[in-house]
Amino acid sequence: MKILIHGRNLELTGALKEYTEAKIEKATHHYKDIVKEADIHLSIEKNPRVSFQTAEVTIFANGTVIRAEEKTENLYSSIDLVSNKLCRKLRKYKERNNKTIHNHHLKNKDSFQTEGGASNFFDKDLFEDGREATLPEPSIKNKYFEMAPITSEEARKQLDLIDHDFYVFRNKKNNELQVIYKRNHGGYGLIQSK
Repeated sequence: MKILIHGRNLELTGALKEYTEAKIEKATHHYKDIVKEADIHLSIEKNPRVSFQTAEVTIFANGTVIRAEEKTENLYSSIDLVSNKLCRKLRKYKERNNKTIHNHHLKNKDSFQTEGGASNFFDKDLFEDGREATLPEPSIKNKYFEMAPITSEEARKQLDLIDHDFYVFRNKKNNELQVIYKRNHGGYGLIQSK
């Protein structure tokens, strides 16, 4: 498994790297057959009033993205918690896939990754006269991913694995881009074009 460790607002010491690698390898030990790469971001908040230290891990497992993030006042605690969360998510992912295989409903297991990106979406006619929408710099971070068509049920499962509120996917039925999101009061919503 390939492990990449990045640090923001901190010095990545040899001891910190070794500790992080050991924890992530232990969390993924039983899933070596599916986990190909781990991308780890460790950071410390610059604001002295906020003493959060964050460990964020993104795992690439058979074309599926599994993400976990934890913030505590101690970076080592954050690493411990994120490795535990990651282990639970990997177990859940593997159990779901095993159920699918046992039920003989094996679907296309191509990439479930999202494609992000944005363009200038502000329409001046929507705002009052004399007012314009402005975004602070830098305003847009582009990400590009391969996006194989999947079903809305597969997209829902992927949303549960990435710790985000929404997930963009290409629907297998009509090959259109759609967005599935978590509703505030439970359940899921699906945004699709007419």
